[in-house]
Amino acid sequence: MQKQSLIYSLNEMDKAVDFLYRYMDTCRLFTFEGSLGSGKTTLIRELLKRYGIQKGVTSPTFNLLNVYENERRQTFYHFDLYRINSVQDFLASGFDEYWNMPNSWVFIEWPEVIDVLLAKKDHCKVKIDYQKTDRRLLQLII
Repeated sequence: MQKQSLIYSLNEMDKAVDFLYRYMDTCRLFTFEGSLGSGKTTLIRELLKRYGIQKGVTSPTFNLLNVYENERRQTFYHFDLYRINSVQDFLASGFDEYWNMPNSWVFIEWPEVIDVLLAKKDHCKVKIDYQKTDRRLLQLII
């Protein structure tokens, strides 16, 4: 397990995006952990801009999954599991089927409910913690 860290301000979001972008070839499944309002969706939105998805990236809190595709036919599955109550609910929805789709990436916010599944799957864990009002500590665990 390798751990990388970065401290950034909200005005330095590009710095955080650059940091994660370097690992996009290595990792196809990313989990995002952090308190409400820590910037998980914002970070994903900015990362997807690097792949040509310029608008429409929102938190999938109510529909649980948003799917984005760019001009290069790359697909990005963005999950928000805040309202999923159990591993069984996740599996019953068929969401695990997206994990192995070709030419795709998976981003999961609030992944704690499926930790037992993630323990068996290669993935990169992104943790975002408040440092000060406008500062964040981003940790990437590979």
